[in-house]
Amino acid sequence: MINPPDDDSTDRTDDAPPGDAPRGDEPRSGGGGAETTTDDEPVAVADGGFADDPDAAVGPRISFYGGKWASTIPLVVFILWAIFQSGVLGIGDTNGLVIGALLGTILGMFFVRGDWKAYANTIFEGMTQRVAATAIVAWLWAGMFAETLQVGGFVEGLIYAADALNVGAATFPAAAFVLCGLLATGIGTGYGATVAFVTLFFPAGVLIGANPVLLFAAILSGAVFGDNLAPVSDTTIVSAVTQDADIGGVVASRFKYAILAAVPAFVAYLVMGSVLSGASLEGAAALRESATAPGLVHLISMGVVIATAVAGRHIVEAISWGLIVAIAFNLAFGLSSVSDILVFTVTEAGAFTSLPFVAVGETAGVGGSLYAGAIGFFPLIVLTLLIVGMARIMIRGGGFEAILEFLLNSVATTVRRAEVTMVLGTAAINGMITINTAAEIAIAPYIARIGEKFNINGYRRANILDANTSALGYIFPWAGGVLVGYQVMVGPNGLGAEYGPEMVVNPIQAVPYVFHGWFLVIVFLIAAVTGFGREYIPDRTSEEVSRA
Repeated sequence: MINPPDDDSTDRTDDAPPGDAPRGDEPRSGGGGAETTTDDEPVAVADGGFADDPDAAVGPRISFYGGKWASTIPLVVFILWAIFQSGVLGIGDTNGLVIGALLGTILGMFFVRGDWKAYANTIFEGMTQRVAATAIVAWLWAGMFAETLQVGGFVEGLIYAADALNVGAATFPAAAFVLCGLLATGIGTGYGATVAFVTLFFPAGVLIGANPVLLFAAILSGAVFGDNLAPVSDTTIVSAVTQDADIGGVVASRFKYAILAAVPAFVAYLVMGSVLSGASLEGAAALRESATAPGLVHLISMGVVIATAVAGRHIVEAISWGLIVAIAFNLAFGLSSVSDILVFTVTEAGAFTSLPFVAVGETAGVGGSLYAGAIGFFPLIVLTLLIVGMARIMIRGGGFEAILEFLLNSVATTVRRAEVTMVLGTAAINGMITINTAAEIAIAPYIARIGEKFNINGYRRANILDANTSALGYIFPWAGGVLVGYQVMVGPNGLGAEYGPEMVVNPIQAVPYVFHGWFLVIVFLIAAVTGFGREYIPDRTSEEVSRA
């Protein structure tokens, strides 16, 4: 591998590219344009959109009073609302964020020139993107699985194991970071890992005495690690495909960056775990004394999910098999009743009340772990659909293009500045499009353009793109990765309702402590400035999987 020096001879934009590398203004065989790997996979399209059909991404552009920048109004209003609500007032309510997104979307409509029909259709176009559905499905399945493990005594089993292994309050956040990272890497979804760990490991750790804010942040850090490194992660696949790089090679080449961020993050959790005090929960001591081991059988349930995902099965199939095993264990070992998993409540006794999943109560309804695990995410699902709709408005209105064209033409003037622009550009877009895969798909074509302009290798581009998207998707307090964990705490049958308000962490409190996320961004900023790990297009082609 040969790294040319980062001087004027290399950085001038009118220099001939080294080797046979294409110039930035020549057509590419993939990456920034329409690209798909199988008939079932989504398509990344050139305007930063996302569609199941390439033709569906082609639609009318929206004209705004005030020009292209006015198309950012819905998302800007939403972000300002989120900052005021979460940061200034300290209210981490997902329902409140939904209102902010609705008002931002409505306000943007008044800046549209001409008929509002195209604006309204663009909202629907955004909401039907597969990238939103992917996140929603992960939340629903992971929620049902985690709740079923919870009613099966897995939390009590974890408390028992922590006491037996002498894992105290100070070391629990560091342990949660490592274990969540392993789970997220195995199943390929940081969202799913966050749901599982906040549902199960978070209450166990807080009851042991770990600081709730630090523990929540450690779980988010683990999700960052897995989302960034997992071969089957959506962000890994998108970053590789859009930058003309093979997935195996991308994963191998980014390991050094992930470890450089993970080691100091682990140390930071050990140090801060000793510094920050835990919460005092009424009845916590009694629960620790009564904790028993049988719930640990669900380590096998989690193992089934990981093994199935690693074997190449779809995440829905993997979690479904884990759910089936968890239900079987609950019933076979008497860890929970049928009604704990699913129950229909009627107001009067009848012919069906003898069934184990039908009960008599004051109010008719449906309940159980399957119901509670799914329904808790409904507000977040609505918010996600609104966010991708607002993002689509910004894309169709040209605001997204205006931001990135400014970066491309005015900021990225040398190799060093180009890579810094990639890092900061992904940060800016993630701050607006808070579903990390959606943000990555949107900015990927522009990362490819900047990289090709300076002959930066596809592996390097993919690593910069994925690392910062994964990291910041779990740092911003209004990001999907953060809110999905928060929703577990505040849902109708969430941790706050079960254990008390001490189990609820305002997302903005966790921001400084998502150590792995912050360190990963810092690692790539340093790499961009110093040239550490930089490769150029002639250095290596996508077919090469050996690493320097």
